[in-house]
Amino acid sequence: MKDGIIFLDKEEGLTSRKVDNLIGKVFHTHKVGHLGTLDPFATGLLIIGVNKGNKALSFALDEEKTYEARLVLGKATSTGDKTGEVIETKDIPPLNEDKIKEVLSSFIGKSTQIPPMTSAIKIGGKALYELAHEGKQIQRDPRPIEVYSISLTCLFEDGFSFKVSVSKGTYIRVLGEDIAKALGSVGYLSSLRRLSIGRYRVEEAITLEEVTQDSLLSPLKVLSHMEKIYCSPSLAELVRNGVKLKLKAKGDLVLLCQNEEPLAVYRKEGEEYRCLRGLF
Repeated sequence: MKDGIIFLDKEEGLTSRKVDNLIGKVFHTHKVGHLGTLDPFATGLLIIGVNKGNKALSFALDEEKTYEARLVLGKATSTGDKTGEVIETKDIPPLNEDKIKEVLSSFIGKSTQIPPMTSAIKIGGKALYELAHEGKQIQRDPRPIEVYSISLTCLFEDGFSFKVSVSKGTYIRVLGEDIAKALGSVGYLSSLRRLSIGRYRVEEAITLEEVTQDSLLSPLKVLSHMEKIYCSPSLAELVRNGVKLKLKAKGDLVLLCQNEEPLAVYRKEGEEYRCLRGLF
């Protein structure tokens, strides 16, 4: 059984779950997951975990994500992107580069955002998009988000594209709608591409067609930010059994490895470290 990580450049038209299933067929396993869901119309970086590699994803740094999006003004859709039906039209006021940059910069900082009904957030065991397909509207609470940076990248006759770095949980579709409103119009995203997740870049990624049995990277690839302790065979046996340990470590979280195999993440509790999750 093969274990590891794949940096994938997702193509348009596939759900993230469908990607998992297709990769699972390559490796003959159902133990496949991903870090950071992408909508079907979106492309770009999707980090996939296969078998034991899937366990490492919860410790990967994913607090900041960077995207490039194209915003079409004058029309709003039911989904906030090009896959929905047009539900509103509105004139586009005269705009110039300076005005757009001014509005974009106003979104930098902390704020709140109401998740769209077409999101994968689950309420009562059902994803919001499933409820939306049933014609239901559910009350959603605003969630804290942060826009770290945002910039205009290209102007078009009917809109513009922008690059944005945001906190985990930010919906760029909703951000696009809010930007359009701030410009005195309505809008939707005609394209969305994820450029990075934390320190990981889409330039490192391969396409689905390029995935083979030799494509797996070590789970250590997404755990490189963690303090590591390499175990002797006797210590590794204790780790595999989840035994509390006294470790000479600097931080509260530490990754225990045997050779280049990640064994477990331990967390400091008092004078000892307790096994938070086994990765073997």
